[in-house]
Order: sequence, then structure tokens, then C-alpha cells
Amino acid sequence: MAVKSAKQPTKTTKKEAASKTAKFSKETYIKWYKDMLLIRKFEEKTGQLYIQQKFGGFCHLYIGQEAIVVGTASGCKTGDKHMTAYRDHAHPIALGTDPRVLMAELYGRSTGCSKGKGGSMHFFDKEKNFMGGHGIVGAQIAMGAGVGFAEKYNGTDNVAFVSMGDGAVRQGALHETFNMAMNWKLPVIFIIENNNYAMGTSVERTTNVTDLSKIGLSYEMPSKIVNGMRPEDVHNAIEEAADRARRGDGPTLLDIRTYRYKGHSMSDPQKYRTKKEVAEWMDQDPIEHCLRMIQGNKWLSDKEIQEIDEWVKKEVEESVAFAESSPYPTPDELYKDVYVQTDYPYIIEYQRNY
Repeated sequence: MAVKSAKQPTKTTKKEAASKTAKFSKETYIKWYKDMLLIRKFEEKTGQLYIQQKFGGFCHLYIGQEAIVVGTASGCKTGDKHMTAYRDHAHPIALGTDPRVLMAELYGRSTGCSKGKGGSMHFFDKEKNFMGGHGIVGAQIAMGAGVGFAEKYNGTDNVAFVSMGDGAVRQGALHETFNMAMNWKLPVIFIIENNNYAMGTSVERTTNVTDLSKIGLSYEMPSKIVNGMRPEDVHNAIEEAADRARRGDGPTLLDIRTYRYKGHSMSDPQKYRTKKEVAEWMDQDPIEHCLRMIQGNKWLSDKEIQEIDEWVKKEVEESVAFAESSPYPTPDELYKDVYVQTDYPYIIEYQRNY
């Protein structure tokens, strides 16, 4: 589904959205709503805690882009692998990771998903097949193709989903990866989470090819534009691309158009866009869209919706409490998860001295 640029977003009125016939089940819409609301509230709390200096480092919020991860999660299979860049808080939540261990990771505590050693930009969850958030811009593109190669080599039916921002597509590794992925027909779905601005520079100012789906054309890679403000459209595109990959036909490039309601990071003053533009995109809020579908089809009562809201609030509160009550990593953690060889001389020397 094509959508317009950041200056002219596609609009759907509340009345139209509520009156549309649902193409997905009641259970799907409720799960989308719950997961997106949890992601939104988790991110809002994260922003508050960061301002309070509860933890440091870089911090990139996913607010506004939630439909991409929930649509991807519902459109994939259990064994599929996922990785993204450093805006990575939402992906593991959508895949089922306990938000408590994610909050603990933000706090740098030993109970975090990366043992407190990764922080905001390096979430991992092996059990949920989340292969990580990665701090080097564009690094996950090539690594994702490597994961796809491994799945094909091992003869599995799994697909690798690789998310990147519109700024990351300027990395040279993308072109090398696309060439090999198509040549070897790797089961990889390349997802551009196109929120229009990279760090703060618009797509229009970085390229004369503003339709990023065209990047795949020179490699004859199937590519399409997707409305990233609607989980239905994301799910359909993901499912179609994954089916193609599972048939052995190779990768797909998805230019998923979305919008972040907050800055690139917590230090971003956002002077490069207008309040009017942000407001126009907020009219397309995917969470409100799913809520209107639920209310319009009378799938949940007001009381049941309130219970979901309360559950989300409790999950976030308990995540903070869990993080703040968890211990910091002990000094010997510096020498763990670095080398496979456990009797490495540096480790032995440390243990002897401490």
C-alpha cells in the first residue's frame, strides 16, 4: 500500500476506521492493541526515567512506530530470527520478552537481558530469537544476511527479519549484502523502518530517490511500499515476503513508511520538523486505530479495555521496581561473555588477584 511523504501523510478518519470490516480476528486486534500499548507506555516511562538520570548512555524511543513490530510478530513464525539497529526496545516486547528484564538492562543491572552490559542499544533475547539491537549503523544488514545464510545452510524453514532506519540504507554494506542475498536466494526480509528523518535529516535531503523501495530494483529484489501506521498492512506484507522466502525464492525489501513522534534520541531538539507535521501523523496513531476497531466491532466492553490499560500500567511499574531492586553486575563480569575459552590467561590472572 502506497503512502504519501512526511509532508502529506495518508489520513483515515476515526469514523471510517471504525466502520471498516475487520479482516483480522478479534484476538489479533486485541493482541495488537495490548502489545502496542505496552510498548508505548514502556517507552514513555523510559523517557521519563532517562530525564531523571536513572540511567545513562544513548536512548532511542520507538513511540509512533509500534505497528511495524506487532505486524511483523503476527506475520512471522516462531523459529524466525529478528534483529534491528539501536532503536530496539519494542522488538523484543512484541516477540514476548518480559519487559522487566528489558528495564533492568536499561538500568545496567545483572538481571537485564544482556546481563547489564549492553544497555539501551544492545538488547538480546536468544529464547525469543531476537538476535539483538546493534549500535553500529547498518551493521545488522550484513549480519542479518549471515543469519539467513545459516538458516538456509542448516535446511530450516526459518526466515531472518532485518530492520533498519532510512538513514542506514546509505551504508555501503547494504549494497554488498543485497547482491549476495539475491545471488544466493537467502531467506531474508529487509525492513526499512522509514520514519523520514534518519537522525534529523529528511530523506529528501539525502537522495533524489525518495521511494526507498527502488533500492532493490537494481538487484531484481522484490520490493514494495507498506503503510507502517497500520498493523494489518504490515502483517500482510510480512506474510507475503516470508512465504516467498520459505519457498526458496529469496529476499524481499519492504519500505515501511512510519513516523516517530519523539526525537531521534533523547537529546534531539527536533527543530527540523513542524508541530503541524507531527500532529498530522499522530492522527494516524496505530494504537488508536486498533482501539477504534475493537470498540467499533464491540469486541471489548469499556471495563475490559480499562482492565487492559491497568494491566499495562502494572507491567511497566513492576518493570521499574524489578530493575531498581536488581543488583549491578559484579566486577568479574568484565571477563565473561568475551571469549569462548574460559581458561583464557586474562581470566585466570583476574581470578588469582581478586
